[in-house]
Amino acid sequence: MLRLPRFDFVEPTSVQEAVMLRSRAGADGAYVAGGTDLYPNMKRRQQTPRVVISLARVEEMQEISGTPEEGMRIGAGVTLTRVATHPDLLRHYPAVAQAAALVSTPLLRNMGTIGGNLLLDTRCNYYDQSYEWRKAIDFCMKKDGAICWVAPSSPRCWAVQSSDGAPVAVALGAHVTLASVRGARRIAASALYNNDGMRYLTKEPDEMLVSYMLPPVGSWRASYQKLRRRGSFDFPVLGVATWVDFASDHTVKAARIVLGAIASFPMEIPEAADALIGKPLDESSIAAAADAAYHPAKPMDNTDYTLSWRKEMVRVMVGRSLAARGQ
Repeated sequence: MLRLPRFDFVEPTSVQEAVMLRSRAGADGAYVAGGTDLYPNMKRRQQTPRVVISLARVEEMQEISGTPEEGMRIGAGVTLTRVATHPDLLRHYPAVAQAAALVSTPLLRNMGTIGGNLLLDTRCNYYDQSYEWRKAIDFCMKKDGAICWVAPSSPRCWAVQSSDGAPVAVALGAHVTLASVRGARRIAASALYNNDGMRYLTKEPDEMLVSYMLPPVGSWRASYQKLRRRGSFDFPVLGVATWVDFASDHTVKAARIVLGAIASFPMEIPEAADALIGKPLDESSIAAAADAAYHPAKPMDNTDYTLSWRKEMVRVMVGRSLAARGQ
């Protein structure tokens, strides 16, 4: 049985109190919301905070507010179940709701939060194992070791970004608000991620994700498609988020195509978007965009299925996402 290490547990009731507690704890502190990522990592000794700061009682992080016309704000502590079933999100931001609904199982969606999913730790076959298993191979670069077993000659870690929510946030051009004792700052969701399995977030270690801001609705449509072995529970081996904005003549005036679970960050493919601009979104333009997304996609042998098949599926899943258009 994997057991949690000993730690102190505190429950602030405001963002200000939470960031103060984190500042006092220093490197020994960690925030937790639903705990569906942190606690398993702690059991595997991938993370060993001495002070765990629960955000469950911070009310402003549990709210969904705003309007589709002005943009909506989702508190980082809102559960994935609430995101997946919220009427306004289902109607006006179906890609956000769909991505949340595809995370893991109902029980874990009832606990897991949208903020936790956006900040999900990168994953790898060599990293997501017990302490004893990892010790037997002399650990890996991401934790306690010096070698990336996915690419042993690489100077960097290739653990993969496996969040369902992150590609959608980037595709929509959403923003997030981060807070620390230094104050709050708002950044584009795309600026939150690094293409590095170890340093996969740009936020400072003591910053907490407070909220997730969705753009106003307009003439755009978005969709999310997920590839995994089983119909539930599994992390994506490929996620595709697409966002397409239409001109008055129904041709595409702007687009974003973002791949998840293919690199250490949500990977936007500008070449695929360019294949759509100025054209109707039809079978021909979708095929051209899918082909353009295929070429730069370079999955690594660090998760389920073979990397060559995962690459081939990029064409298929991009095509499906664009054909769906959030309908």
